[in-house]
Amino acid sequence: MSPVDAKWDESQPIYRQLRDRVVAMMLEGTLKEGEALPSVRQVATEYRLNPLTVLKAYQALADEGLVEKRRGLGMFVAPGACSCCMTDERARFLATEWPKIQATIQRLGLSTEELLSSQTTGAATPPLPSRTESK
Repeated sequence: MSPVDAKWDESQPIYRQLRDRVVAMMLEGTLKEGEALPSVRQVATEYRLNPLTVLKAYQALADEGLVEKRRGLGMFVAPGACSCCMTDERARFLATEWPKIQATIQRLGLSTEELLSSQTTGAATPPLPSRTESK
């Protein structure tokens, strides 16, 4: 899926979904510590979003200490951000997602062997535009 065709879930604000996409890119290794995030203008253009929405997503990341602002240069993935994201996402998964999954497994009577032998495909996180692309 290209950024222009990005699907947004109406159950939560777009800035939050964009913030979550950046976190997913950090967890997947697409964005590494010290690496620059694409400019607000570039993301707004590619995703067809209001620049204030992108700025709000980036500000949320900065408030969490996951990215740092460098005056005149942009936003960069902060040192330690990837491990912090991993810790936070694991805790969130275990607290909110796992209980639902566990209940479904029990309801369907699935065994550990069935779960381990099943093959699943994961959905890729749509990438943000790269910082080196033309502006």
